[in-house]
Amino acid sequence: MNRRDKRMLTCQEMVELVTDYLEGRLDDASHARFEEHVAECDACTLYIEQMRETIVALGHIPPESVSREAEEELLAAFRTWRGRTA
Repeated sequence: MNRRDKRMLTCQEMVELVTDYLEGRLDDASHARFEEHVAECDACTLYIEQMRETIVALGHIPPESVSREAEEELLAAFRTWRGRTA
């Protein structure tokens, strides 16, 4: 583990990893750093709780209920956002 890996995640880094965390896709070191940050940061703890509630609420929306236009708009927004953060 290099020196960068030992420092605590920032809130921005935590937000960028939240999906992988919730889906269990982080490696052990990243998972530990993620949980360390959340344990120390009340705002990020709340954010994780809100994300979990959102997943529960939206997990019941059938995919076919989202129009093709809405799907394309969402995908374009995510591509644009991802391009700015990469």
